[in-house]
Amino acid sequence: MHPYNRLPSSGHTTPSPPPSPLRSPRLRHGRSKTGRFNPPGRSLVQRLTWHVLSVLIRRQGVFLFAPLLYISGMLLYMGSVSFDVVPVIKHRPAPGSVYRSPQLYAKLRPEMDADNSSTDAISTIWKHSYKGGEWKPCTNRSSGGFPDSNGYIYVEANGGLNQQRTSICNAVAVAGYLNATLVIPNFHYHSIWRDPSKFGDIYDENYFVSALENDVRVVNKIPEYIMERFDNNMSNVYNFRIKAFSPVQYYRDMVLPKLLEEKVIRISPFANRLSFDAPPAVQRLRCLANYEALRFSSPILTLGEALVARMKERSAKYGGKYISVHLRFEEDMVAFSCCVFDGGKQEREDMEAARERGWKGKFTKPGRVIRPGAIRINGKCPLTPLEVGLMLRGMGFDKSTFIYLASGKIYNAEKTMAPLLEMFPNLRTKEMLASDEELAPFKNYSSRMAALDYTVCLHSEVFVTTQGGNFPHFLMGHRRYLYGGHSKTIRPDKRKLAILFDNPNIGWKSFKRQMLNMRSHSDSKGFEVKRPNDSIYTFPCPDCMCRANKTEDSKPSSPV
Repeated sequence: MHPYNRLPSSGHTTPSPPPSPLRSPRLRHGRSKTGRFNPPGRSLVQRLTWHVLSVLIRRQGVFLFAPLLYISGMLLYMGSVSFDVVPVIKHRPAPGSVYRSPQLYAKLRPEMDADNSSTDAISTIWKHSYKGGEWKPCTNRSSGGFPDSNGYIYVEANGGLNQQRTSICNAVAVAGYLNATLVIPNFHYHSIWRDPSKFGDIYDENYFVSALENDVRVVNKIPEYIMERFDNNMSNVYNFRIKAFSPVQYYRDMVLPKLLEEKVIRISPFANRLSFDAPPAVQRLRCLANYEALRFSSPILTLGEALVARMKERSAKYGGKYISVHLRFEEDMVAFSCCVFDGGKQEREDMEAARERGWKGKFTKPGRVIRPGAIRINGKCPLTPLEVGLMLRGMGFDKSTFIYLASGKIYNAEKTMAPLLEMFPNLRTKEMLASDEELAPFKNYSSRMAALDYTVCLHSEVFVTTQGGNFPHFLMGHRRYLYGGHSKTIRPDKRKLAILFDNPNIGWKSFKRQMLNMRSHSDSKGFEVKRPNDSIYTFPCPDCMCRANKTEDSKPSSPV
C-alpha cells in the first residue's frame, strides 16, 4: 500500500520503490539445495548447533518456551545438589560494636610493660591556662534583713547523693526568690539507692542554716499552728507537680499566689525543677548553697579528710599527688546500660535479673529493641576496669602511680578488677584505706559512702570520669571552684575509645599517641565558662567566680 499523498493528483502514479539488492554471491553459494544455511567445513556437532539456532531464529515463537526450559533446568540442577550443608554468610560487626578489649590488652601488654619513656605525668599534666587569667570564688553573702516571710516551702529531694544536692540548692534559690521560709528538705527513699539517711546524716545542718541566715530563712519544721489546719499531716498540704526545668517566672506566677493563700506548700518531687538559666540573684543563691553552705556532716568529713591524708602520705614520692577515678561498673549500672561484655551466659542472666529487679519490665516492653553494638559505638557503655587501666597507661601514667578508686560494688570484681590491679598495683579504695570499724557507720548507706568518695576525689590532682551522671558533674564544678577555674579532670572520648579498643592492628606507640592527644584535649577543656542551658553546678564561671590576675594566687574557700 502506498502512503497517503496530500498533494493534488497530477495524473501520474507514484513510482515503485527500487528492488532490493541481490544477496551476496558468497552467501548464496553457501546455501544447500534445501535452501538452509549450511556452512561448509563444519563438524557434525557444529552443524547441528547451527541448525538449532537457525530454527530458533526463524521460528521466534519458540522463545515463548525459554522460561519453561530455564525453570526445568534449574529444577534438575537443584535436585542434583545436596542441601545438608547450608552455606554460612559471615557478617562483620561494625567497628567498635564488640567488646574486644581483653584481646587488645594481651597484644599491647608486652610493649606497654617495656615502655620506659613516660615522664612524671601526674606533675606535668595540667599545662593549659585561661587566656584572661585565673578565676577566684566570689559568692557574696547579704548583710541581713528580711521582709516578712510569704510562707513555708517544703520539698522532697529524690535520687542519689548529688541529685539530692541539686534539689537542696534549687530549693534555696526558689525560697529566696519568693521570700519564703525553707523547711530542711526531706530525702525521699528510693528503691535503687536504698538509703534512709536524713539531711542531718549527710550534711552539717547547723552550718547550713547559719551560712544562709542573711539570705534565706531555714527552719527544721513548720510551726504547729499552721500544721493544725492540715491535721498535722503533710500529705494534706497542697502539692505542686512542677515540670522539669521550669523558669523562675513560673514560680512567681503560679506558686507564689498559692503560697500567699495557704502559707505552706509542698513540692514533690523537686529534682531538676528549676531552669539552669535564671537571673543573677537566683544564681547567686545557688552558688552560695552549693559551694559554701553545704558541708558534709562531722562523721563523713572526719573520715573523708583522713582518707585524703592517707592517700597523700602514700604518694609522698610524687608530692602527695594522686589520681582519683570514678568507676561506674556496678551491677545496676552495667544492667541499665544494656551493653554486652565478655561474661557469656552468666552475665546475660545476671543482667536480666538486675533489670527486672530494679526497673520491673522497663526493658522488656513490647516493641522495645535493644542494640548493644549501637550503644557501644555511641560511647554509652561504661568503661570496664581493664579499659580504664589501658587508657591511663596510654596517657603516660606508669604503674607506680597512686590511684583512688571511687566506686560502689564492682560487678564480678574478682575477674574484672584483676587487669587494672596488674597495671596499677598502687590502686586504693576506701575499703583498703579504712578499717572495718571506721567504715561501719557508713556501710549500709549508699549516699554516705558516696560522700566519702566525693571528698577524696575533690582533693586529687587528677580526677578521671568514666561515665556521665551527677557525681562527676558536681565534682568538676566544685574542682573548678577550688582550683582557679580549672576542673583538672580527664574526660575521655568514649566513642573514639570504642573504636580504638576494637582495633586488633593498633600498636602501642600509635595507641599511646591517641591517648596523649585525648589527655591534652581534657586539659584544654579544663577552663570553660557557662553557656545557656549549662548547669551552674558544673560550670561555676562566671556566676560563682570572678576573674583574678595570673599572678594572684587563688584562695579557695573551705571544701564541703
